[in-house]
Amino acid sequence: MTVEKQDPVEVFSAGEKGRGLRLTQPLSAGDVVFAEASFAAVVFDSLAARILWRIQKDTGLVSDAQLTTLDLLEDHLSKMCPEDLKELKVDVQQLYNYWPKKRKAVGEDYVSHIFGVINCNGFTLSDQRGLQAVGVGLFPNLCLVNHSCWPNCTIILNHGNQTALDASFHSKRRIELRALGNISEGEELTVSYVDFLNVSKDRQRLLKQQYFFDCKCEHCTSGSKDDLMTASRDADGQKPSAEVLKEVTEFSLQALVKIEEARTKGNFHEVVKICRECLQKQDPVFGDTNLHLLRVLSTASEVLSFQQQFHEAARYAQRMVEGYTKLYHPNNAQLGMAMMRAGVTHWHAGLIEAAHGLICRAYAVLLVTHGAHHPITKDLEAMRTQTEMELRLFKENECVYQSMREAVLASKPLSIAGEHVQIKA
Repeated sequence: MTVEKQDPVEVFSAGEKGRGLRLTQPLSAGDVVFAEASFAAVVFDSLAARILWRIQKDTGLVSDAQLTTLDLLEDHLSKMCPEDLKELKVDVQQLYNYWPKKRKAVGEDYVSHIFGVINCNGFTLSDQRGLQAVGVGLFPNLCLVNHSCWPNCTIILNHGNQTALDASFHSKRRIELRALGNISEGEELTVSYVDFLNVSKDRQRLLKQQYFFDCKCEHCTSGSKDDLMTASRDADGQKPSAEVLKEVTEFSLQALVKIEEARTKGNFHEVVKICRECLQKQDPVFGDTNLHLLRVLSTASEVLSFQQQFHEAARYAQRMVEGYTKLYHPNNAQLGMAMMRAGVTHWHAGLIEAAHGLICRAYAVLLVTHGAHHPITKDLEAMRTQTEMELRLFKENECVYQSMREAVLASKPLSIAGEHVQIKA
């Protein structure tokens, strides 16, 4: 956050949830609610030491726009199980061994508080295109935004102009809190701490385990979309029996474990083999939004794309996107990324009409979740322009388009009517 403007948020008491943030003016889909530089950010190492250094050096405040201090953030130490507390004490001792003797001493209780805050509030940092996790950051204002399984905001990591901040104390990374839809003045801001693609009881379990609260959002209390996530196929009004559902579910769970083991070993042919066997079992039984089916489709499309078996990968990717579309919020970032990957897969397969449609859909989502200036959105804009050009050529003369495409794939010069033609790969 910068000191030049007052962001349209205020802290308020959110009842059982503790403190929260709400809007002081209405916003629309894609608007940036606030941007915030990290209090501390590291590459998967020594985050607690970095925080303590910042506190001693800069009194715990990034700017006068910081709405809370680390001292006021929840650590939930009293709710941790004995095993986790034992591990935390080991981490505290390791920090003491690392902490320079010449620096100001810090008490064990305070260090434990910092570790608890990191555990509950640390935000995973990814590379510039959001494809690879590279570190962890702590953003105090973001810590005030409460959870909802169907949130009205999303968080995106984005490089920003931090000239108003003391560069010696800040990483060059910031997060943006962006509105997923229209939000009214006075409405509480929420984000999702976990992936929505879990049935409500599993999301509640994960939230309790990691963040120490019972989720009572509408989607959890009503079990909204649980029926879709566990859907069975309805063939001519007949659904599979409970015994068959149980059998295929257990088979799927075992297959997913085997898939992950083979994937970890780099045995991608085995991954594809298991996925195909699993889909053969699942297709007559599971509905197209069943989570077990979607997880296999996702892995199969990704690995087949890696193996350059693009036509089969595209079929699975299309089914995956159709299922995701029925489950995710229409402006969910993961939905947009899945559409983008499916579009690229179709593009490689030469299915230009479907590719362009998927890339356009992905671009519309990521304009909201990432903004027009994010590297991923810029990549998508370039893809959209390229596929639009190719689609026009395809519609004008499919034979010419296919010849051009084959020439590009073969890395050979192409001549049409005696003239050299260049197209982008």
